[in-house]
Amino acid sequence: MFGRLTLEAFQHDTVQNMAILGGLVNGIIVIALITYLKRWKWLWREWITTVDPKKIGIMYIVVVLIMFLKGFADAMLMRMQQATAVGEAQGLLHATHFQEIFSAHGSAMIFFVAMGFMFGIMNLIIPLQIGARDLAFPFLNALSFWLFTAGAFLILASLGIGHFTIAGWLSYPPLSGLEYSPNEGVDYWNWSIQISGIGSTLSGINFLVTILKMRCPGMTFFKMPIFVWSSLCAMVLVIFAFPILTATLSLLSLDRYMGTHFFTAGFGGNPMLYVNLIWAWGHPEVYILILPAFGIYSEIVPTFSEKRLFGYASMVWAMIVISVLSFLVWVHHFFTMGAGPSVNAFFGVMTMLIAIPTGVKIFNWLFTKFRGRVHFTSPMLWFFAFVLNFSIGGMTGILLSAPPVDFQVHNSLFLIAHFHGMVIGGVLFGFFAGFTYWFPKFTGFFIDERLNKMAFWCWFGGFLLAFMPLYMLGFMGATRRLNHYAADTGWHPLFVLVAIGAVIIFIGALTQFLGLFWSIYNRKKNWDHSGGNPWNGRTLEWSTASPPPVYNFAIIPTVDQIDPLWAEKSPIETDSKPQYEDIHIPANTPIAVFIGSLSFIFGFAITWHIVWLTILSFIGMIACILIRLWGKDKHITITAEEVEKIEEANRKRPQIA
Repeated sequence: MFGRLTLEAFQHDTVQNMAILGGLVNGIIVIALITYLKRWKWLWREWITTVDPKKIGIMYIVVVLIMFLKGFADAMLMRMQQATAVGEAQGLLHATHFQEIFSAHGSAMIFFVAMGFMFGIMNLIIPLQIGARDLAFPFLNALSFWLFTAGAFLILASLGIGHFTIAGWLSYPPLSGLEYSPNEGVDYWNWSIQISGIGSTLSGINFLVTILKMRCPGMTFFKMPIFVWSSLCAMVLVIFAFPILTATLSLLSLDRYMGTHFFTAGFGGNPMLYVNLIWAWGHPEVYILILPAFGIYSEIVPTFSEKRLFGYASMVWAMIVISVLSFLVWVHHFFTMGAGPSVNAFFGVMTMLIAIPTGVKIFNWLFTKFRGRVHFTSPMLWFFAFVLNFSIGGMTGILLSAPPVDFQVHNSLFLIAHFHGMVIGGVLFGFFAGFTYWFPKFTGFFIDERLNKMAFWCWFGGFLLAFMPLYMLGFMGATRRLNHYAADTGWHPLFVLVAIGAVIIFIGALTQFLGLFWSIYNRKKNWDHSGGNPWNGRTLEWSTASPPPVYNFAIIPTVDQIDPLWAEKSPIETDSKPQYEDIHIPANTPIAVFIGSLSFIFGFAITWHIVWLTILSFIGMIACILIRLWGKDKHITITAEEVEKIEEANRKRPQIA
């Protein structure tokens, strides 16, 4: 009846049992608190069933924070293991558990932290920046979020029930095949990524249509904010890249469930086919993440330099060129495959070329600051850290783009240092900057700037200490996935430095959470920024109230320049009294929640081969989809009189911009 699910699936080692206990305790505390405050109905009505992109964006970030804690705990365990497992000492983790943590860390951080942060910020910002009241497909947006959440919860389920994959965060065959991974680990990973990947594809379509069709009057393509341009390029990549991932994982599923041999070398298949396909998605994925971060920096640098962005057109074309070239470099991830000098040379040259438009953006940001009035706020500090770390990571990327060099350091910790320089120093620092920059826009109060800066310096110093030694370790021969090494290698002091760096980063992350909760607790005291208010933005989102009303704009704005708020640095005002109209917004719906919940059940059931539950959950999803297709869209009408009252109340409140 329960397929392969037995009591053995609940038996784990001491370290994992402690993690499970911690997760359960936190979950019970949250449930008890909501019950005590009698907020379940409010939570269901206002948040869980919502189709408002602002609330969905906040829920994305909540799920991201949960997965960040999971992925960060995995990283700390790996660093503690490598600092202690030398010579006769075996460290905290046995080999198999270390490989599970290695795989879970990469999967959580890339698929559910970086991707979730990106979609969360896009939900919050894009409608406001283009002068729209909603996304093109509100229900599809809610469905995308709940599919994303279902995939994230499948990874969390693997923490307590069964095991996760040991085949890495991309599950290369033959290690991910039945011969080497006969248990449920690869299936957990597979269905988690499949379900969330479908949600990402739907989000890509939704945001692309929104940007193309819902811009306010006067906003031509070359009057869009740079963040909107960066999101547009990223969503084009999502639409072209994620179907490759879906097809690849479908073939892997057929190998594991149906006995096909697409990736089995002994039966006519080819494991390198999987590697080519996964990186044909994987390298565009890097730019799917970094392009929105570039857009965030392009909003922050002009605001806190009090200058217009230098070279707007060149920034746009640089992103377009990056998007095109991102599909022409995937083979540099496996120069050692043996494709031959001609193929390797082509992809090496393409990799070097992609550094040119990236360099254009760096210089544009620096020229924007030249002779500007630079404010050293926390978002700007994240930008400075990005410039240093991303430049170092970019230069090592150029080094790796030369096949002879790549042959020497392939699969070493040199590669890991480069990758984290891009993803942490570029993507994560960008999202931290964007979160800090736009936080007062959506809450009406600032995060404590002193704690923000403390967190920044811990992250910045800890990052350098945690990842710079990995370049040296890579040259010394240390490989990735290393859970134990001999005492005579000379690696141990550097691994200890790396662990110390990870602890400093942990202190920084702890300070961020403390700053967030402290700021919420003292929110009434934080209407104004302690150092003046250089936060006033240039783009349309700053023309609305803080936080924005449910309808975003009482009157759809008309723009005639790139930065419509540049001259006035304040909300757009008119001399005449505004003429408000009735506003229709889509009503909440529980169907997206039901589909997301059923997809989680489906993923769990098919992972454990519980046939009856798999069939029932699949039928349930189809039924929900049919109900949605044949049902009528419901809307809520906000009358002109209600709009006028809301706008009047907003004008009387202190505002950030």
